[in-house]
Amino acid sequence: MEQTSKLPKDFFKQFKSKEDFQSFFSELYKQGVEQMLQAELDEHLGYEKYAREGNNSGNSRNGSYPKKVKTQSLGDMVLNIPRDRNSEFEPKLVPKGQRMSDQLEESIIGMYSRGMTTSDISEQVRQAYGVDVSEGTISNVTNRIIEHVKEWQQRPLEAVYYTVWMDGIVLKVKQNGKYINKCIYLVIGLKNDGLKEVLGMWMAETESASFWMSVLTDLKARGVEDILIACTDNLKGFTDAIKGVFPDTVTQLCVVHQIRNSCKYVVWKDRKPFCTDLKEVYGAVNRDAAEAALERLAEKWEHKYRHAIESWRNNWDALTSYFDFPMEIRKLIYTTNTIENLNRGIRKYTKTKVQFTDDMAAQKAVYLAIMNIEKKWSMPIQNWGYILHQFLTIFENRCRL
Repeated sequence: MEQTSKLPKDFFKQFKSKEDFQSFFSELYKQGVEQMLQAELDEHLGYEKYAREGNNSGNSRNGSYPKKVKTQSLGDMVLNIPRDRNSEFEPKLVPKGQRMSDQLEESIIGMYSRGMTTSDISEQVRQAYGVDVSEGTISNVTNRIIEHVKEWQQRPLEAVYYTVWMDGIVLKVKQNGKYINKCIYLVIGLKNDGLKEVLGMWMAETESASFWMSVLTDLKARGVEDILIACTDNLKGFTDAIKGVFPDTVTQLCVVHQIRNSCKYVVWKDRKPFCTDLKEVYGAVNRDAAEAALERLAEKWEHKYRHAIESWRNNWDALTSYFDFPMEIRKLIYTTNTIENLNRGIRKYTKTKVQFTDDMAAQKAVYLAIMNIEKKWSMPIQNWGYILHQFLTIFENRCRL
């Protein structure tokens, strides 16, 4: 093979700095690409510049237009792209009006899922790719997610979930020209392999028994035959609704939420001693001991904080379901911390989006946040083998493996 001749040593003496050297090669690259583009246009027209064959050919050169491109080694560069009078020339070297690449679209969606605003994404794309993408284009790209949301929301589910946790996250969403509070309700399910998954999301302005009936009916239509234990923060109408769809499900209200709610009735100076006495109720070894502790609490505090005591009595059965289970299962179900952690994660990913222009925008953001969070749910919950044995012993034939 013939060796390429080396440049003379004196050639490099003209460069006084690294910047001079880079500038030279940038200009060399630019001129080389522009000459190649001119050659492409020659081929397209069928004749070279100033050639007689171009006379009365029906098409001719029509100047050029600047286009900013991103190069891997030389950074941003403005090239003069030649054009023809009939606007038929499509350069192959630097494609004109080329559809955004899948890689770029995925990058945009990835940035959106991490909570970046459309204006931030536009600037990031400009810096990283040398491409000017409008905020409207970015919104159109992220709208692709809606089809994924629909597929995800309609996907088949497991026949049995050992535990589900239910809660909602409130967002500001524009409706009829003004921003209002809307809640996206979420359901997490614990599968027979000890892994968690988000079963779906449902948007509503208010809670009601009929709303929760529609959610539970949707779960059943997607293949859920049984839920062993359902944990909620006393969502309005839920307990009644679940009995209509999954009559054998054990319902457990979140004890932590109940503690917070009952403390609302207690003045600040009494909260510490009140909570100390209250701990004997929910921290009891069994239901009988808890009932005795509740009576002692009532004797001491009911004359001052009747509503706080009544809030425990009125919800006693659903608050104390966890006493029917071993300690390992109790820790899983006596609070809704599992889904509250999900809500905190969603808040983290959507913190830059204070308000949403419509329901679709809110659902896109929440869905992408969920997808990012679920990537971390790759391992079964702690001590799952032992907990699974307990479920199999307690619920016998209702479990599916």
